[in-house]
Amino acid sequence: MHKIFSRVFLFVFLFFQSVKSMAQDSLRKEVPQMADGMRSNGKIYVVVAVLLIILAGLIFYVFQVDRRLTRVEKGNRASKE
Repeated sequence: MHKIFSRVFLFVFLFFQSVKSMAQDSLRKEVPQMADGMRSNGKIYVVVAVLLIILAGLIFYVFQVDRRLTRVEKGNRASKE
């Protein structure tokens, strides 16, 4: 469980570091018109909310699978002994 948590944390950390570096580059360039249009209509918040819900669902699923797998592994160890 600890390994999975550390790997997920590392992945999220590195992902946001790459996003941060891309965001700094985009400040020097022109802002895409699509982002302005979505931001002015408030749709960008819907997109971000949906992405966060999907990400939270995936993380929840991974932890559920890890818990089930841990139970199966414990059952296999107990049956071998």
